[in-house]
Amino acid sequence: MPPVKKVKLDLSKIKMAIRAGIPLSITTYTLPREMEAYIDSVLKAFLNELNQDKMSEYLTYCLNELLVNSKKANTKRIFFKQKNLDIFNEEQYSEGIKSFKSETLSNIRYYLDLQKKAGLYVKFVLQARNNKIKIEVRNNSELTVEEYKRMHDKLSRAQQYTSVDQAMTQVLDETEGAGLGLIIMILMLEKIGLTEENFQILCENGETITRIILPLDEKTQKNLSVVSREFVNLIDELPQFPDSVMRINRLLNNPDSKMSEIATLISSDISLTSDLLKLVNSATFALASPCRSISDAVKLVGIRGIKNMILSVSSMNVLNTLGEETKALWTHAYRVAFYTYNLARNFCSSNRTIVEDSYICGLLHDMGKLIFETTHPAYINRIKDICAQKGIQPDIFEKLVAGVNHGEIGALIAEKWNFPEVIVSVIRHHHEPDLAPENVKKLTEIVYLSDMLAHYQEKDIDFYQFDQEVLANFHITNEIQLQKISNSLEKAFDKESQ
Repeated sequence: MPPVKKVKLDLSKIKMAIRAGIPLSITTYTLPREMEAYIDSVLKAFLNELNQDKMSEYLTYCLNELLVNSKKANTKRIFFKQKNLDIFNEEQYSEGIKSFKSETLSNIRYYLDLQKKAGLYVKFVLQARNNKIKIEVRNNSELTVEEYKRMHDKLSRAQQYTSVDQAMTQVLDETEGAGLGLIIMILMLEKIGLTEENFQILCENGETITRIILPLDEKTQKNLSVVSREFVNLIDELPQFPDSVMRINRLLNNPDSKMSEIATLISSDISLTSDLLKLVNSATFALASPCRSISDAVKLVGIRGIKNMILSVSSMNVLNTLGEETKALWTHAYRVAFYTYNLARNFCSSNRTIVEDSYICGLLHDMGKLIFETTHPAYINRIKDICAQKGIQPDIFEKLVAGVNHGEIGALIAEKWNFPEVIVSVIRHHHEPDLAPENVKKLTEIVYLSDMLAHYQEKDIDFYQFDQEVLANFHITNEIQLQKISNSLEKAFDKESQ
């Protein structure tokens, strides 16, 4: 037998999917051996990144069982079609299944070629989100009633066995002999503490979906949270906002303040005035005529708008002192801010609060990354020492460096700087908008979509990796519509950046 060709593993895409909570998907039509090996390696790398590698052996077996069953289901459709039998007819199903195994195995290449021509696929989907790992195998052959009954019969019978040996003995004694792999799979899941509730079979939109839901290790999550907080507590020496900005903020937070007082105080800071007017007059805000004074700016964008702009400008000034290596992150941040503001104006024009908060939330969504990537080595070493003292594995810290939990770190820093709760929440949940508080969910979805669009334009992600519920909320139902919005935003941003 010839050696299996290796497909190169892109670890960076796996890390990004974990960091952003987006799905990874691999589609195959014939499931050759090299593809099986590649899918196994993706699963193992994914689990390793999440400190779940102890489960790797069991889950690899389960995954292979699901993949092979899905491929077999597709082969069955082709076989029945070639025999002019209706697979959904109970009598014809019983007739065809008698010779299905022997005839297809003796001529498997022929049937696999027909599967590919018919567009019958097997899709592997992997996602870590909301403290759970979702492992899915999908194929575009819906289960028949008979197949569904047989599968659930095997799942029910799996509960009767206490060991793999017992299952093999009893199942192999029967003339049918089918379903052993599925029974063993359930027993494998039980070995890692899962139950039948963690395994799902469903038909949806023309696909059969088999799904394993794996709760993330609580200890890993707790340790990530501990290290994140320790990191934020250590960075007391981060540059602070200038006194003038703090005075302006106090005035802005005072409901009795007059616009004229606010404008006068802002105007006394020449540098801040210049930066604010530059931002207000940028193409992002698309003013009908140039704004030439802070008084006009305050009238145009309001107290909340000015406050957010000051936080934006001040944050940029503070964070820009951290080093040249943040240039790429800032380029991404400016793009996301521009997209967020424009999407907010288009989709939430009647909600002034969302529009006013959109730019700063888009700008600072990755603040955790900005801080972490420029942290002085002395802080890094101190965090490592804390990990050792608390008995936390070193790779937990490495995951923070890779960007895992950067939303939480950014939110903690925003809290430390006394940012409004809206901004804190959006930073915290920008990769998981469904977890955002209801009052900021729409804005969080806009930032999520803007961030994903920026990555989509960089070819970092594909259309399928977008949250389909979020897309639906913006009336985006296919990639053509997404591409149209993407092109429009990209063109406008590039024009402004010239």
